Amino acid sequence: MITRYDEMFCHQVVSTLDQPGTSAREWTERAWMQVHDIAGTAHLATSFGYYPNRNVMDAFVAFAIQGKTEHVVRASRELRPEIDVFRVGPFSYEVVEPLRAVRYRLGENEYGLSYDITAEGYSPLVEEDPAQFQISRGRVKEHIKRMVQAIRPTGWIKAEGKTFKLDRDAWVGERDRSWGIRLAGADFIETGVQIPELPAGMLFNFALMQFEKWGATYHIREIWDDQRGFVNRWHFGGSLFYPCGTDKEPLKLTNVEHNYKFRDDIPEEARRFAGGNVSFTAMDGTKKEISIRPITICYQAPAGYGGFYKDFIHGKWMGAKWMDGHRFDLNDPQVMREIWGYCDYGSEFKCGQEVGHGAVELMVVGKYPKYGYQSY
Repeated sequence: MITRYDEMFCHQVVSTLDQPGTSAREWTERAWMQVHDIAGTAHLATSFGYYPNRNVMDAFVAFAIQGKTEHVVRASRELRPEIDVFRVGPFSYEVVEPLRAVRYRLGENEYGLSYDITAEGYSPLVEEDPAQFQISRGRVKEHIKRMVQAIRPTGWIKAEGKTFKLDRDAWVGERDRSWGIRLAGADFIETGVQIPELPAGMLFNFALMQFEKWGATYHIREIWDDQRGFVNRWHFGGSLFYPCGTDKEPLKLTNVEHNYKFRDDIPEEARRFAGGNVSFTAMDGTKKEISIRPITICYQAPAGYGGFYKDFIHGKWMGAKWMDGHRFDLNDPQVMREIWGYCDYGSEFKCGQEVGHGAVELMVVGKYPKYGYQSY
């Protein structure tokens, strides 16, 4: 199938650009962004998913207000023939300036949440290296390349009869572009295939922080090896980076050590992040000690991001045109159990006298003795 992108000099395989170089149904491209205010009032995450081998495009938004309520809207459509149109129902995505600015919109709809947000790069896009790669039982389970960027947003969000105005001084954000064979989504619920291997426990941790003169990002995957009694860090990547216009190249991180805390006033299975500190070292020997204080939370599992809620998960065929919406009470223990999973924490970071802001993604599943967890 020919699309407008086939006019460009960017082919990588002997095919048109609507076909990836693999037939794996898990092949995914994702554009993800979140914005949150530094006062802790609100936190929004939104994303587009493109699944050419499933013939699906989907989108979601999760918007949490004061850590009390969260609104989720999800939509899906048949990908073809409009394979090069970035719209799903009232959701749309636009590249305003490649590598520098993108725009996410959600038009008026029956669920009472809408927005128009332009995300401009505070830093250049940072390539995550190495790519995530896993093989399980002889099958490529995950093979993803991604790039991330610290952003400053402008625009507005409307919800609950209020308009939240976004400006570069009071709001910060993060965005991510990834592509490849992805461990998440509809492959989790497919029948007739061998169930995936489950480790005794695991930790998933991503962070992206921006200070006035520098920033940092890291991505860690750790698995608890019950037979040997230690943690296996199977994926690690990270960088120190600098704001746009400084012309300073990012520096790879060689190590990150984390010491986190979790809330003990809510059900243990919720495992909500309560702060902590990290220390990291860059390839030139630079060392940083960072303390972290979460100020907002946004659950993305009920939006389909690694979670299966109300018959939907990313990449699942929902028909030619589908959309729904939900509202959650984030202080209801039963709700927290239902929507627990992948979530982000808008956070304040301190490094000596410097104060910065950004986000932490942290999920600990199963056994992880360092933080006191002994089972699923």
